[in-house]
Amino acid sequence: MPREDDEHRPDPDALILAAAREGKGRLKVFLGMAPGVGKTWEMLAAARRKYEAGTDVVVGLVETHGRKETEAQIGDLPVLPRKKILYRGREFEEFDLDAALARRPQLLLLDELAHTNVPGSRHAKRWEDVAELLEAGIDVWTTLNIQHLESLNDAIARITGIRVAETIPDRVLSLASDIELVDLPPAELRARLAEGRVYPPETARRALEGFFREGNLAALREMALRHAAQHVDAAVADYMRAKAIPGPWPAGERVLALIGPDATDAEGVIRYAAKLADVLKAPWIVLHVERPGRLVDLHGPFALAEQLGAEIETVTGNDIVALTLDAALRRNVTQIVIGRGRPPLWRRLTGRTLAQALARRAEAFTVHIVARPVGPVRWLERPPPLPSGPWPWLASAALVALVIFIGIMIPAIPHEAMGMLFLAAVVIGASIYGLRVALFTAVLGFLSWNFFFIPPFYSFAIGDAGHIVTICVFLTVAAITGGMASRVRNEVAAAQNRVQSLHRISGFRRVLDAARTEHELLAELARQGAGIAGKAVVLTTQEGGELTLRAADPAGAALDETAWAAARWAVAHNEPAGSGTSTLPSASWRFLPLSTMQGVQGVLGVAAGEGVAFTEPQLQALTALADIAAVTLERLRLAQEAARSAAQSETQQLRTALLSSLSHDLRTPLTAIRGAAETLRTAWDRLDAATRADLLQSIEQDTARMHRFLANITDMMRLESGQIVPRLAPVQLNEIVEAAIARLEGGLLITVNIPPDVPKVLADPVLLEHVLVNVLDNALKYSPANSLVSVAASRDGKEVAIRVSDEGVGIPPEDLPHIFDSFYRASRGDRVPPGTGLGLAIARGFTEAMGGRISAISPRPDALPGGFPGTVITISLPAAE
Repeated sequence: MPREDDEHRPDPDALILAAAREGKGRLKVFLGMAPGVGKTWEMLAAARRKYEAGTDVVVGLVETHGRKETEAQIGDLPVLPRKKILYRGREFEEFDLDAALARRPQLLLLDELAHTNVPGSRHAKRWEDVAELLEAGIDVWTTLNIQHLESLNDAIARITGIRVAETIPDRVLSLASDIELVDLPPAELRARLAEGRVYPPETARRALEGFFREGNLAALREMALRHAAQHVDAAVADYMRAKAIPGPWPAGERVLALIGPDATDAEGVIRYAAKLADVLKAPWIVLHVERPGRLVDLHGPFALAEQLGAEIETVTGNDIVALTLDAALRRNVTQIVIGRGRPPLWRRLTGRTLAQALARRAEAFTVHIVARPVGPVRWLERPPPLPSGPWPWLASAALVALVIFIGIMIPAIPHEAMGMLFLAAVVIGASIYGLRVALFTAVLGFLSWNFFFIPPFYSFAIGDAGHIVTICVFLTVAAITGGMASRVRNEVAAAQNRVQSLHRISGFRRVLDAARTEHELLAELARQGAGIAGKAVVLTTQEGGELTLRAADPAGAALDETAWAAARWAVAHNEPAGSGTSTLPSASWRFLPLSTMQGVQGVLGVAAGEGVAFTEPQLQALTALADIAAVTLERLRLAQEAARSAAQSETQQLRTALLSSLSHDLRTPLTAIRGAAETLRTAWDRLDAATRADLLQSIEQDTARMHRFLANITDMMRLESGQIVPRLAPVQLNEIVEAAIARLEGGLLITVNIPPDVPKVLADPVLLEHVLVNVLDNALKYSPANSLVSVAASRDGKEVAIRVSDEGVGIPPEDLPHIFDSFYRASRGDRVPPGTGLGLAIARGFTEAMGGRISAISPRPDALPGGFPGTVITISLPAAE
């Protein structure tokens, strides 16, 4: 409950918001109902007045759309050059954000806030450019049509029949310090269109018959007016909170529907408030003030309030009037709606009903008291449960017996002091077991005190009139003290329940976030739901909208036809259905939708058992669980979709690279073989022996090249399918290196430096030879003619490092991380040696299969200045000794 010294203190949230805006630019939005109302013209006209008054105004980007009046308004205003961006072979002009940040004008004009930037820009949307400008402290003026707000997209599509593609989140509009509504009656806008002042004649004719119909424009105009009014209303409320103005300021109507602790006529109050808000065209709030320890089932009324468009707020405390007035002042409410209720007779006689107390103290508000509902009342308040079992009553009796024992054993204690001891027993009973046990303890203590300690002893008779006063005071004080202790107990219990709920929600998020697959997530969701309710199932939507049972706890949980119908209804309407709701309440299961931004993904079904109703804490926990699970499920599915897209993209790239390699590396040798073979067939007799031998050798070389290519493809397939199983054994490096060099053309240009003390390596000799052949062949391809390639080996801890160094053109830094990828060929100068881009990928695969590592550095550490940078590829394998 608010303290009196807080009444005129500024709202901390408002002060934090104001502090956060300090040092940032101010955003002004010229808002219109449709194109052509004059937003850009009005923005330029206001900017010219600022410019003439000495403000540094710069036009960042203004779209005139060929309208001469708009072009004339730019006049001599400084204009930033546009940035040219090349996209898909075409040149586009966009706003130059970097130039604007470097120029840093006092005021920047940037038209069309909802514009989508050309790919290649820093941000995808223009509003993101605006956000960066505001962070840099630059004031921005911009324009926006109401149909571009994301929250209105569906409504505008229904009104106009056109789905607006470019939208902005509603929160962007909340960044605006000022909104200026540029308004024009629909008839005047249509006249402008007909005159050709907005679009060319043919386009204008189609627009008048479509989007710009008078009914459409009237609806769009109302939306624009409403949003502008809401922005002004929010600005007034922020100002009041920041300046600690108590209010309310009746700048705009706002309705609050109060649901008291008993909530006997909650739905009637909500319906009346909805009608009042509709008549006033005002936003409205449903406020529920709950008392600690008193449970009220408000799911039906809350569902009705949400359906009717209310915002719901719940606060806890005992002073209902003070909490209500605090919320009304905080929300700048002007109208309060409350039910008459059915208070006890003594409250009605003393004028202490909730409606009467609120009417007395709410002098600044209009209070509407709704008539009592006709017919039987459905009581929503659940009476506090009796203490379970006999133990609380026995424990309180034991406390009283202990006090009697102390009084008998210590006769020196006067009987007046014994009353205090009995009163202590009452407080203890109230603190532990609640009000009912406290009242039982008070009566038992009163009787015991009178029987054992007040003369005449061992009789319930009272011999002194003064004792009557003492006993009456004792009973009164015991009841009051017990009630206060019980209230404190309930408030502590309520606080503990909220802390436990927060811990439970945190636990839900932790365990659900730990799931790595959708199956794990749904299984964990069912387990958590069963832990709260008893039984739980998870159903998800499949293609075609059909529901499928994906997880259940316990495993044998099954749904009947009524339950399936409730589940389908919950998915279709995105609302809870089944047990305890207004939809198919006869079902034994209750279904909560798993709702995300992409729609309802499924439902969580829970069952508490035959004839057992869900408690309020259970429902709150289940709702939180469903919300967290829906967000986690959406995240997993988006991650899976992204992974699939990446895999498809990578597969497509590999397929393209493979087809390119097949086209080049098979066609080229085949063409040479065919040419040599035709020459030999047609001119064998005219060719001398040396020419014939040269042609035959070229056929052999090209055939060997094709064989290597197909062998690389086969080896890559074996690696990816896991068919490579190395046979590890101690291998002498000198022998393997010499065998690899012998298989290469140009082997005479390779130097070997392997000291005798280098130990053997643990490797598969066949695979290691293949690795060395591929690495050495790559080095020879990219080295200048007659340059040397060196092979050196040394011990490196528990490994042996084999280094292949060349004196070639090196590898660009951006290519180094990718040279071991399949089909990747680094751009090394102008030379494009023949190859598939598989050699180093196979070398890495074979090396890793043997438990080793392969890496590359370029330039070489010992490269000479002005010379070729070269490359060093290092193969690290476990030492055998």
